[in-house]
Amino acid sequence: MYTSKLHAPKVYGYIVSSIAKPAAAKPSHVFDRDREWASLIRFATSPSPDVRLGIVSGRRRQGKTYLLDALVQEFGGFFFAATDETDTEALARFGEALAAQTSGAGGRFTFTNWHEALARLFALVPEGLIVIDEFPYLSKASPSLPSLIQHALDPRGYARQGKTRLLLCGSALGVMGRLLAGNAPLRGRASLELVVKPLDYRASARFWDIKDPRLAVLVHSIVGGTPAYRREFVAGDVPESVEDFDAWVARTVLNPEVPLYREARYLLTEETDIRDTAIYHAVLGAIASGNATRGGIANHIGRKSTDIGHPLSVLEDSQLIAREEDAFRKGRSLYRSCEPLIVFYEAVMRREWTRLERGRPEAAWSNSRATFLSQVVGPHFEALCREWAMFAEEEVFRELPGRVAAGVVADPHNRTQIQVDVAVLAQEEPGRPQRILSLGEAKWDKVMTAGHVDRLRRARDLLSVKGYDTRDTVLACYSGAGFHDDIPEGVRLVGLKELYA
Repeated sequence: MYTSKLHAPKVYGYIVSSIAKPAAAKPSHVFDRDREWASLIRFATSPSPDVRLGIVSGRRRQGKTYLLDALVQEFGGFFFAATDETDTEALARFGEALAAQTSGAGGRFTFTNWHEALARLFALVPEGLIVIDEFPYLSKASPSLPSLIQHALDPRGYARQGKTRLLLCGSALGVMGRLLAGNAPLRGRASLELVVKPLDYRASARFWDIKDPRLAVLVHSIVGGTPAYRREFVAGDVPESVEDFDAWVARTVLNPEVPLYREARYLLTEETDIRDTAIYHAVLGAIASGNATRGGIANHIGRKSTDIGHPLSVLEDSQLIAREEDAFRKGRSLYRSCEPLIVFYEAVMRREWTRLERGRPEAAWSNSRATFLSQVVGPHFEALCREWAMFAEEEVFRELPGRVAAGVVADPHNRTQIQVDVAVLAQEEPGRPQRILSLGEAKWDKVMTAGHVDRLRRARDLLSVKGYDTRDTVLACYSGAGFHDDIPEGVRLVGLKELYA
């Protein structure tokens, strides 16, 4: 009898029967993740003899372990969850977990190295799945482990004798990314490279069971699409309404007794490539304050632009920030944070830490609510609008978008710059001007008027002069507060209802 990992501590490994069930439907307890489940099923059931290795990565709290546990329960195999420990300790726990296949309980195999451990593993699990969760912990303690796995997967390696599928999973994105990069031993060996990302904003609203789209945006601007934040971190505490939102913030994310309170700080310390967190917090704080360019970030924290190259690269590799090219100025990159909770921490919590530590969340929130709306919700709403545009149906912009980004249009005559929050570009065609499908402005807390449309129309005319094809450009207004009736016909209006439809 084997204990299901759903009810057991993560530190234990276990094996279930290697006889796969006939059905491969996603289990009902796995929310969303249809694409990820389908990819894992294809990997597990592939008849190809070359399918042997899969890499599954993603930031912590996204449900990777939950998903892979369900896969092993469905198809059978061996599951081992690594922890941050010495090589000797890891081998001992691994031997104990593997011994469960033959004895069912108690006992252990004793291994002196990972070569012995892997050889015994593939001999005892010739079919089904082998899942090693949090693999970066093992490779940190034993740097030669990827090379040993490569040897096992070679045409003459001992893993080739059966039909085993090996899945390596990890949350340290920099480490997982390097497993298949450059001259890494496992480069070219993987048949699956799956990144488990946060739930999108619509799925997140369903997961939190929030029907009001305005409340959904407010909650998503803090917790994003990380599933664990609802269940484990706030114990299912969901704001009942927009009116309850302020009280919910005070009793959850600003409450030192709730795990979500310190989560943003832990997200940095959990990344193995991050040592001195001060510079990383400074960079993230600069981005949260609205400094999106490399030069702007450097000036904000009092450093030279060359000094922040490494922190920016590490944060990118960790998927905590993303670099996006300006829609209209090639070579000009804009940085944005990918983790809403970190933006909230840098813009709100870090500045009010003394009040929060003294148990005054209501006062801290009262002092920060305006900052929250301008520096957190406003930019977050713009990002949601770009996401909506990128995946809009063909009829919305007359064809499917090729790229969606923010951009700045210089207006030399008026000596100003026009910020375009949602620029929808068509696929580039060699020899033809770049076609602009849509230009849009997004406002979270302002009713949009004809004046916003005039600004977009001016941007369209300026881009036309620069050589862009704007003959069929759709002007669009995105608002969380509504639209004035002076907006002319033909302008696409996207409100909260459309955003979540």
